[in-house]
Amino acid sequence: MEIEHRGARPRVHPTAYVAPTAVLSGDVEIGPHCRILFGAVLTDEGGPIRLGEYVIVMENAVIRSTRQNPVSIGDHSLIGPHTYVVGATIDSEVFVATGARVFNGAHLGTGSEVRIDAIVHLRTSLPDDATVPIGWVAVGDPARILPPDQHEQIWELQRPLDFAGYVFGIDPMAIDRPFMVELTERYARSLHSHGGDAMIDDDTASI
Repeated sequence: MEIEHRGARPRVHPTAYVAPTAVLSGDVEIGPHCRILFGAVLTDEGGPIRLGEYVIVMENAVIRSTRQNPVSIGDHSLIGPHTYVVGATIDSEVFVATGARVFNGAHLGTGSEVRIDAIVHLRTSLPDDATVPIGWVAVGDPARILPPDQHEQIWELQRPLDFAGYVFGIDPMAIDRPFMVELTERYARSLHSHGGDAMIDDDTASI
Protein backbone atom coordinates (compact mmCIF):
# COMPACT_ATOMS: atom_id res chain seq x y z
CA MET A 1 0.00 0.00 0.00
CA GLU A 2 1.41 3.39 -1.01
CA ILE A 3 0.14 6.64 0.48
CA GLU A 4 0.68 10.25 -0.52
CA HIS A 5 1.39 12.31 2.61
CA ARG A 6 1.81 16.10 2.62
CA GLY A 7 2.18 16.01 -1.14
CA ALA A 8 5.03 13.47 -1.11
CA ARG A 9 4.76 10.03 -2.70
CA PRO A 10 6.88 6.93 -2.15
CA ARG A 11 9.38 6.05 -4.85
CA VAL A 12 10.22 2.41 -5.46
CA HIS A 13 13.02 1.25 -7.71
CA PRO A 14 11.77 -1.14 -10.43
CA THR A 15 14.04 -3.92 -9.15
CA ALA A 16 12.70 -3.66 -5.59
CA TYR A 17 9.84 -5.71 -4.15
CA VAL A 18 7.22 -4.33 -1.76
CA ALA A 19 4.74 -6.85 -0.33
CA PRO A 20 1.08 -5.98 -0.88
CA THR A 21 0.41 -5.63 2.86
CA ALA A 22 3.42 -3.37 3.51
CA VAL A 23 2.78 0.38 3.90
CA LEU A 24 4.89 3.16 2.40
CA SER A 25 3.69 6.62 3.40
CA GLY A 26 5.09 9.94 2.19
CA ASP A 27 8.69 10.74 1.30
CA VAL A 28 10.01 7.18 1.22
CA GLU A 29 12.60 6.03 -1.31
CA ILE A 30 13.24 2.31 -1.81
CA GLY A 31 16.50 1.58 -3.61
CA PRO A 32 17.52 -1.14 -6.07
CA HIS A 33 16.91 -4.77 -5.14
CA CYS A 34 15.35 -3.92 -1.75
CA ARG A 35 12.76 -6.26 -0.27
CA ILE A 36 9.99 -4.88 1.95
CA LEU A 37 8.07 -7.80 3.40
CA PHE A 38 4.53 -8.33 4.66
CA GLY A 39 3.19 -5.94 7.29
CA ALA A 40 6.22 -3.65 7.31
CA VAL A 41 5.47 0.08 7.73
CA LEU A 42 7.74 2.87 6.48
CA THR A 43 6.22 6.24 7.32
CA ASP A 44 7.44 9.78 6.78
CA GLU A 45 6.49 11.79 9.88
CA GLY A 46 8.18 14.99 8.76
CA GLY A 47 11.43 13.80 7.21
CA PRO A 48 12.56 11.55 4.36
CA ILE A 49 13.29 7.82 4.55
CA ARG A 50 16.03 6.58 2.24
CA LEU A 51 16.98 2.94 1.69
CA GLY A 52 20.10 2.03 -0.30
CA GLU A 53 20.40 -1.13 -2.35
CA TYR A 54 19.75 -4.69 -1.21
CA VAL A 55 18.13 -3.53 2.04
CA ILE A 56 15.81 -6.15 3.55
CA VAL A 57 12.95 -4.97 5.79
CA MET A 58 11.24 -7.99 7.26
CA GLU A 59 7.71 -8.69 8.45
CA ASN A 60 6.01 -6.15 10.73
CA ALA A 61 9.04 -3.89 11.10
CA VAL A 62 8.24 -0.19 11.66
CA ILE A 63 10.53 2.53 10.28
CA ARG A 64 9.57 6.15 11.03
CA SER A 65 11.28 9.43 10.26
CA THR A 66 10.75 12.72 12.10
CA ARG A 67 11.20 16.36 11.13
CA GLN A 68 14.35 16.50 13.22
CA ASN A 69 15.69 13.07 12.29
CA PRO A 70 15.27 11.56 8.84
CA VAL A 71 16.02 7.86 8.31
CA SER A 72 18.84 6.53 6.17
CA ILE A 73 19.61 2.81 5.81
CA GLY A 74 22.76 1.85 3.94
CA ASP A 75 23.34 -0.87 1.37
CA HIS A 76 23.11 -4.55 2.30
CA SER A 77 21.50 -3.95 5.69
CA LEU A 78 18.78 -6.12 7.22
CA ILE A 79 15.99 -4.85 9.47
CA GLY A 80 14.48 -7.86 11.20
CA PRO A 81 10.86 -8.73 11.97
CA HIS A 82 9.02 -6.71 14.62
CA THR A 83 11.81 -4.16 14.87
CA TYR A 84 11.23 -0.44 15.53
CA VAL A 85 13.51 2.18 13.98
CA VAL A 86 12.74 5.89 14.36
CA GLY A 87 14.82 8.80 13.13
CA ALA A 88 18.07 6.85 12.86
CA THR A 89 21.04 6.70 10.52
CA ILE A 90 22.05 3.12 9.76
CA ASP A 91 25.20 2.58 7.74
CA SER A 92 25.90 -0.28 5.32
CA GLU A 93 25.97 -3.99 6.19
CA VAL A 94 24.14 -3.54 9.50
CA PHE A 95 22.02 -6.28 11.09
CA VAL A 96 19.11 -5.18 13.29
CA ALA A 97 17.61 -8.39 14.65
CA THR A 98 14.08 -9.42 15.60
CA GLY A 99 12.39 -7.10 18.09
CA ALA A 100 15.28 -4.64 18.37
CA ARG A 101 14.58 -0.92 18.86
CA VAL A 102 16.65 1.98 17.52
CA PHE A 103 15.64 5.48 18.61
CA ASN A 104 15.78 9.11 17.47
CA GLY A 105 19.14 10.48 16.45
CA ALA A 106 20.95 7.15 16.80
CA HIS A 107 23.76 6.21 14.43
CA LEU A 108 24.70 2.59 13.72
CA GLY A 109 28.15 2.23 12.20
CA THR A 110 29.07 0.01 9.28
CA GLY A 111 28.93 -3.70 10.04
CA SER A 112 27.35 -3.26 13.47
CA GLU A 113 24.79 -5.67 14.92
CA VAL A 114 21.84 -5.02 17.21
CA ARG A 115 20.72 -8.44 18.28
CA ILE A 116 17.32 -9.81 19.35
CA ASP A 117 15.35 -7.42 21.61
CA ALA A 118 18.35 -5.12 22.06
CA ILE A 119 17.97 -1.32 22.29
CA VAL A 120 19.98 1.56 20.86
CA HIS A 121 18.82 4.66 22.73
CA LEU A 122 18.25 8.09 21.29
CA ARG A 123 21.32 10.13 20.29
CA THR A 124 23.52 7.06 20.70
CA SER A 125 26.42 6.38 18.36
CA LEU A 126 27.37 2.76 17.79
CA PRO A 127 30.83 2.38 16.22
CA ASP A 128 31.63 0.28 13.19
CA ASP A 129 31.53 -3.48 13.80
CA ALA A 130 30.04 -3.08 17.30
CA THR A 131 27.58 -5.64 18.69
CA VAL A 132 24.74 -5.02 21.12
CA PRO A 133 24.05 -8.49 22.62
CA ILE A 134 20.61 -10.04 22.95
CA GLY A 135 18.45 -7.85 25.18
CA TRP A 136 21.25 -5.41 26.05
CA VAL A 137 21.12 -1.59 25.85
CA ALA A 138 23.46 0.80 24.03
CA VAL A 139 23.34 4.38 25.28
CA GLY A 140 25.44 7.51 24.78
CA ASP A 141 27.95 8.92 22.33
CA PRO A 142 30.23 7.05 22.25
CA ALA A 143 27.94 4.19 23.18
CA ARG A 144 28.23 2.19 26.36
CA ILE A 145 26.68 -1.26 26.05
CA LEU A 146 25.06 -2.51 29.24
CA PRO A 147 22.90 -5.45 30.35
CA PRO A 148 19.25 -4.60 31.01
CA ASP A 149 19.51 -5.24 34.77
CA GLN A 150 21.81 -2.23 35.21
CA HIS A 151 19.00 0.30 35.20
CA GLU A 152 20.74 2.88 37.36
CA GLN A 153 23.81 2.98 35.13
CA ILE A 154 21.63 3.14 32.01
CA TRP A 155 19.54 5.96 33.46
CA GLU A 156 22.62 7.91 34.47
CA LEU A 157 23.69 7.94 30.83
CA GLN A 158 20.18 8.29 29.39
CA ARG A 159 18.94 11.21 31.50
CA PRO A 160 21.19 13.91 29.92
CA LEU A 161 20.05 12.78 26.45
CA ASP A 162 16.72 14.49 27.30
CA PHE A 163 14.15 12.18 25.71
CA ALA A 164 11.16 14.46 26.38
CA GLY A 165 12.86 17.56 25.04
CA TYR A 166 14.64 15.95 22.09
CA VAL A 167 11.74 13.85 20.82
CA PHE A 168 8.68 15.88 21.84
CA GLY A 169 10.05 19.37 22.52
CA ILE A 170 8.67 19.31 26.06
CA ASP A 171 10.40 20.45 29.25
CA PRO A 172 8.45 18.63 31.99
CA MET A 173 9.47 21.30 34.50
CA ALA A 174 8.10 24.13 32.34
CA ILE A 175 4.51 22.91 31.92
CA ASP A 176 1.68 23.37 34.40
CA ARG A 177 -0.26 20.17 33.68
CA PRO A 178 0.53 16.44 33.63
CA PHE A 179 3.31 15.49 31.23
CA MET A 180 1.30 12.79 29.43
CA VAL A 181 -1.60 15.21 28.86
CA GLU A 182 0.78 17.69 27.23
CA LEU A 183 2.55 14.97 25.22
CA THR A 184 -0.53 13.26 23.82
CA GLU A 185 -2.26 16.51 22.85
CA ARG A 186 0.83 17.82 21.07
CA TYR A 187 1.39 14.51 19.34
CA ALA A 188 -2.24 14.26 18.27
CA ARG A 189 -1.99 17.69 16.62
CA SER A 190 1.12 16.58 14.74
CA LEU A 191 -0.39 13.29 13.57
CA HIS A 192 -3.52 15.11 12.39
CA SER A 193 -1.58 15.82 9.19
CA HIS A 194 -2.47 12.29 8.08
CA GLY A 195 -6.06 13.44 7.67
CA GLY A 196 -5.18 14.64 4.18
CA ASP A 197 -3.42 11.47 3.04
CA ALA A 198 -4.38 9.86 -0.26
CA MET A 199 -4.05 6.26 -1.36
CA ILE A 200 -2.00 5.69 -4.51
CA ASP A 201 -3.70 3.11 -6.70
CA ASP A 202 -1.48 3.13 -9.78
CA ASP A 203 2.03 1.95 -10.68
CA THR A 204 3.59 5.38 -11.16
CA ALA A 205 5.68 5.45 -7.96
CA SER A 206 8.88 4.08 -9.47
CA ILE A 207 12.21 5.90 -9.36
